[in-house]
Amino acid sequence: MSTPTAVEAATDHAAGYRAGRTLPLRVEAMRQLRRRRTMVVGGVLAAMPFIILLAFQIGGTPGRADRTTFIELATSSGLNFATTMLFMGTGFLLVIPVALFCGDTVASEASWSSLRYLLAAPVPRARLLARKFAVGLAFSAAAIVLLPLIGLAVGTAAYGWGDLRLPAGVSLPASVALPRLAIAVAFVFLAELVIAALAFWLSTATDAPLGAVGGAVFASIITGVLDAVTALGGLREWLPAHWQYAWADALQPQLEWGGMLQGVSLSVSYAIVLLALAFRGFARKDVVS
Repeated sequence: MSTPTAVEAATDHAAGYRAGRTLPLRVEAMRQLRRRRTMVVGGVLAAMPFIILLAFQIGGTPGRADRTTFIELATSSGLNFATTMLFMGTGFLLVIPVALFCGDTVASEASWSSLRYLLAAPVPRARLLARKFAVGLAFSAAAIVLLPLIGLAVGTAAYGWGDLRLPAGVSLPASVALPRLAIAVAFVFLAELVIAALAFWLSTATDAPLGAVGGAVFASIITGVLDAVTALGGLREWLPAHWQYAWADALQPQLEWGGMLQGVSLSVSYAIVLLALAFRGFARKDVVS
């Protein structure tokens, strides 16, 4: 006769116990929402459009360079200002909250020695990880949306509502540009899945939240540096950083899906592998010592 597992024993002795009812999403979401780092990240992202607006007010209209970019067109309309905020956030600024929300979640519980008590509830390990990663992704999505959304409101108040001027010298009507901008924001979120999964995997492997968050941010920086090495040729297409600005294809006169689809497929593929490593490693991890 086989020996009952810990969960089976708990089920036999705890009337009404259901593994599917442990650690509800709303409970985990409220726990993460009340944390100081969540408020700090939200405050910084909300303040960034005001800081950039102040910089433009002090320094004047952005100067025209040899190659026109979204930054040079930032003061053309509210849509241009929002696009500029997304352009500035891509590559580093938006990487930090994603790495923080997904890399701090499990490691912080381990560092506080509260992880063992969550599992003793008992919350199944796979459910614990699924809940924490889902909440981390939700907060990451909110952070990615917040920056251009506040930028749109601030830019419209400062520069008015109008068409989206493009670096190519043409404009997109506001009715077309707004849903295109939404597509661009969605792409940025999907492109950041690889950073979210990497940070989460590191979070399950270490008890140091700073190590998990810093490791993911460092990896993002390294891939960005490698992408700048043109000698790598076609190998750069295997780097997630190579596609991080592919969202600009959504803001062309003719919508282009090729680069965005390649970037999303690469990010999702890496994320699946990293999440599999996280779940597999955490299932065997000793959380008592």
